[in-house]
Amino acid sequence: VPCSEVNLVRSLCHLLDACATAANGVPAEAGPDAARVLTVWFVFAAVWSLGGAVDEEGRKRIDYALRELESGVPQSGGLLYDYVVDRKGEWAAFADQIPGSWRPAAGAPFYKVLVPTVDTVRFTHLAQEMMAAGKQLLVVGDSGVGKSFIMQEAVGRLGASAGMSVSSINFSAQTSSQRVQFVMEGRVEKRTKDVFGPPGGKRMVYMIDDMNMPAKDTFGSQPPLELLRHWVDYGFWYDRQKQVPKFIKDIQLLGIMGYPGGGRSVITMRFQSRFTLLNITFPQESQLRRIFSLQLAHRLLEFDDEIKGMCDSLTNASIQVYNTVCAELLPTPTKSHYLFNLRDLSKVLQGLLRAQPRVIDSKAGWTKLWAHECFRVFSDRLVDDKDRQWFLQTMDAKCNEFFSTGLNALFDNKGVSAFGNFMQASGGGGAYEEYADFAALKSFFEGRLEEYNYEPGLVAMNLVLFRDAIEHVCRIVRVLSTQRGNVLLVGVGGSGRQSLCRLATFVAGHKLFTIEITKQYRKVEWHEDLKKLYMQAGVSRKETVFLFTDTQIVLESFLEDINGILGAGEVPNLYGPDEMGDIREGIKQAARQAGVEENNDALYAFFIEQARNHMHLALCFSPVGDSFRVRCRMFPSLVSCTSMDWFAEWPVEALKEVALKFTEEVNLGSEETKKACTEVMATAHASVSAVSKRMLAELKRINYVTPTNYLELVTGYLSLLAEKRRTLEDRVRKYLGGVEKIQEARVEVEAMSKVLASKRVEVAQASKDTEELLVVIVKEKAQADEQERTVSVDAEKISKEEAATKLIADQAQADLDKAIPALEAAAAALNSLKKKDIDEMKAYAKPPPAVEKVLSAVLILRKATSTDWSEAKKHMADPMGFLKGLVEYDKDNMSDALLKKLDKYVQDPEFVPEKVEAVSGAAAGLCKWVHAMSVYGAVYKTVAPKREKLKQAMSSLEKKQSALRKAQDALREVKDKVRALQERYDGSMATKDRLAMESSQLELKLERADQLVSGLSGERDRWEGSVADLHRDIANSVGDCVVAAAFLSYAGPFNSDYRKLLVAETWMPMIVRLQIPISPTFDFSLFLAEPTDVREWNLKGLPSDAFSVENGVLVTRGRRWPLMIDPQMQANKWIKNLDADKGLRVVDLKMSDWMRAMENAIQFGTPVLIQDLGQEVDPALEPVLSKSVTKQGNRRVIKLGDKEIDYNPDFRLYLTTKLSNPHYPPEVSTKTTIVNFAIKQEGLEAQVLGILVKKERPDLEEKNQQLVVQVAKGKNQLASLEDRILHLLSTATGSLLDDDALVTTLQSSKTISNEVTEQIRGAETTKVSIDQARESYRPSALRASILYFVLNDLSIVDPMYQFSLDSYLALFLGSIARSVKADKIDDRLRNINEYHTYSVYQNTCRGLFERHKLLFSLHMCTRLMLGAGKLNREEYTFLLRGGQSLSREGQAPNPAPEWVTEAAWNSLVDLSGLPAFKDMDRSFTSAASDWREWFTQPLPEASPLPGDWQSTLNELQRLAVLRCLRPDRVVYASTAFIVNNLSSKYVDPPAFDLAGIFAESTPELPLIFILSPGVDPFNALQTLATSQGRLDKLKSLALGQGQAPMANAMLASGLKEGHWVLLANCHLMLSWMNALEKVVEGLADSRPHKDFRLWLSSYPHPKFPISILQAGIKMVTEPPKGLKA
Repeated sequence: VPCSEVNLVRSLCHLLDACATAANGVPAEAGPDAARVLTVWFVFAAVWSLGGAVDEEGRKRIDYALRELESGVPQSGGLLYDYVVDRKGEWAAFADQIPGSWRPAAGAPFYKVLVPTVDTVRFTHLAQEMMAAGKQLLVVGDSGVGKSFIMQEAVGRLGASAGMSVSSINFSAQTSSQRVQFVMEGRVEKRTKDVFGPPGGKRMVYMIDDMNMPAKDTFGSQPPLELLRHWVDYGFWYDRQKQVPKFIKDIQLLGIMGYPGGGRSVITMRFQSRFTLLNITFPQESQLRRIFSLQLAHRLLEFDDEIKGMCDSLTNASIQVYNTVCAELLPTPTKSHYLFNLRDLSKVLQGLLRAQPRVIDSKAGWTKLWAHECFRVFSDRLVDDKDRQWFLQTMDAKCNEFFSTGLNALFDNKGVSAFGNFMQASGGGGAYEEYADFAALKSFFEGRLEEYNYEPGLVAMNLVLFRDAIEHVCRIVRVLSTQRGNVLLVGVGGSGRQSLCRLATFVAGHKLFTIEITKQYRKVEWHEDLKKLYMQAGVSRKETVFLFTDTQIVLESFLEDINGILGAGEVPNLYGPDEMGDIREGIKQAARQAGVEENNDALYAFFIEQARNHMHLALCFSPVGDSFRVRCRMFPSLVSCTSMDWFAEWPVEALKEVALKFTEEVNLGSEETKKACTEVMATAHASVSAVSKRMLAELKRINYVTPTNYLELVTGYLSLLAEKRRTLEDRVRKYLGGVEKIQEARVEVEAMSKVLASKRVEVAQASKDTEELLVVIVKEKAQADEQERTVSVDAEKISKEEAATKLIADQAQADLDKAIPALEAAAAALNSLKKKDIDEMKAYAKPPPAVEKVLSAVLILRKATSTDWSEAKKHMADPMGFLKGLVEYDKDNMSDALLKKLDKYVQDPEFVPEKVEAVSGAAAGLCKWVHAMSVYGAVYKTVAPKREKLKQAMSSLEKKQSALRKAQDALREVKDKVRALQERYDGSMATKDRLAMESSQLELKLERADQLVSGLSGERDRWEGSVADLHRDIANSVGDCVVAAAFLSYAGPFNSDYRKLLVAETWMPMIVRLQIPISPTFDFSLFLAEPTDVREWNLKGLPSDAFSVENGVLVTRGRRWPLMIDPQMQANKWIKNLDADKGLRVVDLKMSDWMRAMENAIQFGTPVLIQDLGQEVDPALEPVLSKSVTKQGNRRVIKLGDKEIDYNPDFRLYLTTKLSNPHYPPEVSTKTTIVNFAIKQEGLEAQVLGILVKKERPDLEEKNQQLVVQVAKGKNQLASLEDRILHLLSTATGSLLDDDALVTTLQSSKTISNEVTEQIRGAETTKVSIDQARESYRPSALRASILYFVLNDLSIVDPMYQFSLDSYLALFLGSIARSVKADKIDDRLRNINEYHTYSVYQNTCRGLFERHKLLFSLHMCTRLMLGAGKLNREEYTFLLRGGQSLSREGQAPNPAPEWVTEAAWNSLVDLSGLPAFKDMDRSFTSAASDWREWFTQPLPEASPLPGDWQSTLNELQRLAVLRCLRPDRVVYASTAFIVNNLSSKYVDPPAFDLAGIFAESTPELPLIFILSPGVDPFNALQTLATSQGRLDKLKSLALGQGQAPMANAMLASGLKEGHWVLLANCHLMLSWMNALEKVVEGLADSRPHKDFRLWLSSYPHPKFPISILQAGIKMVTEPPKGLKA
């Protein structure tokens, strides 16, 4: 390490101060002995200061020089560097301080074992001396030589004895001065106002590892080191908030760093001079042997003597392998991690020390173990087969050299066995042993995988454990089972890194720790997760694997912390003081058991140690791009502190094994076919990889092919095959069901014809029987009618008599009714009398006159012999009998005499109940009875004659009624007989009618059935043919689905040319060769999409060319979410129309609420379109892209950040990007189906043709569109009608002909089907004629489409040259409108073409730099000529690229090297390989003088070529020759070529006309100045504003940091008030361009003021938003040149 002279002298003084002390035997007083001792110490200090920084060779030179200067030094026994000064002031060898019989401490972990060597002893001594003296020390050395370990041991011992505390930090390229200050301030406490120092008043040694790693800033300084230099010089730095000094006391620095190179920088001499430098050189081989053999020999003591003797062989073999690898496998840009150091050698030793006598008990076993460890340490990080094969050969040679056996013999030609400790004990606690039985190993892992998948809370993994995968798991488990073992898994996304790591973690019995990235995930959240990790590993002391992937690196500072964890084991200042208290409480019990002091520093150190011991980092990185290489350089611990496992491409055998595993339960016809299919799948994977490399070379378009794609192919094949078979078999069943129903109907028709004939006979017989019965009925009915008339007359007479009799009865009854009230009153009165009432009257000896009179009247009615009182008393002797006699009195037989006697009482005024009642209530009741009897008797006299008369009338009536009944009975019998005959007649008629109706129905049914059967007979024939075709399709689906699944999995990113190369030229021929059944005319789109769906897509905006239809199928049928490369926004428009009716939500990642929209869509099952995706995909989308859906009971949930959301299976996600050639890493491409939607010329040509015809012949185009819709609708209707017919037939129960509605529907459907077929036929005929008429306009459409792709290609030249399809089509419409009209189509098209071509040239040139305008004209000219078939593509490619041949073997030597350069000759030879230039190189040799004459012409392009070449070559071919020999004249020849083939106006760009450009502008279009040095467009814009009267409305703002609010305000006011807004220097504020992009996109919808104009200016920048460039009018401003200046 270079040092300044002042630094060396200063170091000498510091070292002398540190060493020449009384403690080291230096006398305090001057004297001869003191001078001698000081001289010795001075020499010692000179050796390690002046010569401390030199390498091994430099030490020899320093040693020689000092021996020349000083004679009192040891003259033998090594260099002066091998000696130290003892306390007597004498020279003593460092080697004497090495313990004679060293053994590692019992139970000491491997990482704590330090084997004492000369280096460890001397550097420990020097470091302790310097630290004790408070001097700053800087230790340098190669990576892996033990710098950090030796210094930790030295400072640790010193701290324990001197009461010093130790702290450490690892620097990386990302380390900032702010972080250094933050970390160091976190380790000190406040002592006084502005003075800070280590806790407890102690001194602190601050170890800084990788001190030269911080990246240099723009000015070449390293800010963290400059901060430290300032502190070393002045003792303070500034508080970053308060800007006041903060003095940091009692801290000294111990810097450790590797040699500059790679990511390590050369530190400034200014900073370096503050330190004393010590260079720890690479150990000598003898020391390496000692380090290795001492530990190994101690371990071998437990083994047999045969194995003990292997110590030297194992040691020497390991060191030789290490030396060979370091010498041969050097780092390159693609192998930047080929950095081998002594850590790798120690890992080999660590693996050997895991052997146990009871398991590895033979020499062969130890040799296998050694070979395995070497392969794991060295071979696992190799990137390609070439290096791996080299290492295999190296190991084979070393095995033969040291162990007398080759690898193949050692491992029985089965490859290197796996070793591990996981099969015999759960959690990796078993003995480290060989697993030679691969089948048993595979069975074990499959069992553990099954257990993993059943483990609650873990997402199940569907893995195929082929050999490579199992070996990777073994490697990961091997690392995880070692203390502090960290693994770096490197492979492209989808190679299985994470899945296999999860399985390995489960097998090892560890807990997996991962982080969840959200949109807001930043440093705070990262540190919170790290706290949880440390608590789990350090406090809970659970074996934890932290799985971290490069896709989770939201900030590069994450890797800074990872680097610290790997190197120092901690993240500085991770915990606050309050959290530290919780940690100390949590760890205190374990610390007490471990004998750790219970102070804060010791407890924290114990916590960190426990965390390191129980934590394993599993880092999954991708080697794609520069990120991995840069990170390995910037964060050295990623390589040096991990065991690397490189995931290579899956071998073909593994691919086949995976496919066989997945297809083992699937019937593919035969085992041979199954094997052939797996071979095709493996070959498809390999072929896509090869074509991707070709596409990268030709188009600079990157496509990654990962194992995930292959798994997608295999699983997609199985699901596609099952789906296709199910669909085809369903259709077969439907067709067969339809055919069967039609056949049944046909059989029924024949049976019905026979039934109908018999029915007709039955109807005729029934008619005859009915007529005969009718004659009998008529006769009988006549007799019955006569008899009925007679009975009716008699009945009428009797009816009259009945009426008269009834009248008499009514009159008699009326008279009786008059007496009824009196009788009822009397009865009531009698009923009210009781025995006591009679007894009361009877008790009268002399009754009152009224009572006596009443009883006299009663006695008269009772016809008593006497009416006196005594007689009355006799009658009342039996009161109840008396009353009963009155109640039952015979009132109908009272004589007139009796009534007359009674009259004298009744007529007496005093004989009334009211008056009698005043005397006796009982007598009053009897009085009422007497009155009633008198009334009744009088009435009855009148009624009696009437009753008699009634009696006689009733007697007569009865007789007559009896006679009538007899007559009626006789009539009834006659009627019954007639009725019976009538019923027989009716039955006969009903039978006849029924038979007739049945016959009629049968005839109708037969007629309908006949129509149905005959109508469907054509369908039946077609269906029967379809069934045969479907059976063939089912058989062919085995091969069809292979191609379709491969297409779905791989073809999306490719254009049509590469797709054809894959399908037609690779996959299909192989399938045919392997005799796999496949459809001869297989077409991907037709196979996976229904024509009806395709037509619907076309109507919704998908271009109709085959490439676009394939893309449509990929989008709708892909198993992953589609990510569409959509520079022309075709896919965007199609998707918006496609899912508009499903509530499509359109978002982009620049929106603040896009995640909330995503969450709602996932929950409610609505589709989401994420548009304008950039190069990077937000990590928060990862769960959605990978479809990380888990089941919780009956719920399906997905975790987005910290939220668990119900997942609706109807959810769909689409992603689109405007970038024409984005580079998405494998982690994105494996989770999405990337679909290249860049428009094809055929698709654009069809669109432009439609636009042109619509403008020129609107009637034709309108009719064409109507016919397109009509045909599409008709075909959709036909398809649905057939489905309806088949559905009706398949769901019909019973006889088809019995269901009238069904038959009617079938007939109706068939009728409609026929009508639609006819309509379609007519429409298609009409469309053919229309298409013919439209075709006449195709030449103009072809040219317009070619010109668009000419513009599209310009983005390759400069990223600012972006053109939108919409703007181009608007330009084309303007060309149609403004071009000269003509009657003839040919003339009209010629006018359009000429006008539009020049219009494109004019509009484009104003946005091109001057140096690109001729290139644009040439490109336009050649592309138009290619489109017209006037150019040879190979020759044109040569003109553009020159010779591409890399091999020059067999090439003729340059015949004229004196004037033809080798490059020119090589190009000419390559050109001679083209047919038109055959033998040109020979002609050059034979006519060298002629060629030289042509070559020396000042204008060779205008001079004829030698020989016949002038006449045989066309102009482009001559241009190719010129390119080879006189490239300086190509520009001039190109100009002539353009003039000759296009026009002279295409080489004379139009002048810049800002007023004309403004006239074309609208408020919705931004106007963009593309700047060049030396030109400011503001003056020209001011001039324009003045001429337009808008100077006062011109508002300008120079963009820069903090200008966003002003720019937003200016835009808002400009939109409202109609200002001209100029935002200058947009390239300086790219972070705000996303917001501006939103404003520009919203201009059309915001309806800006009609005078508003947005002017932008920017230097060219690749990150300038494409959408703004595409939407705007671009203008290049350049200073004038030449005459124009």
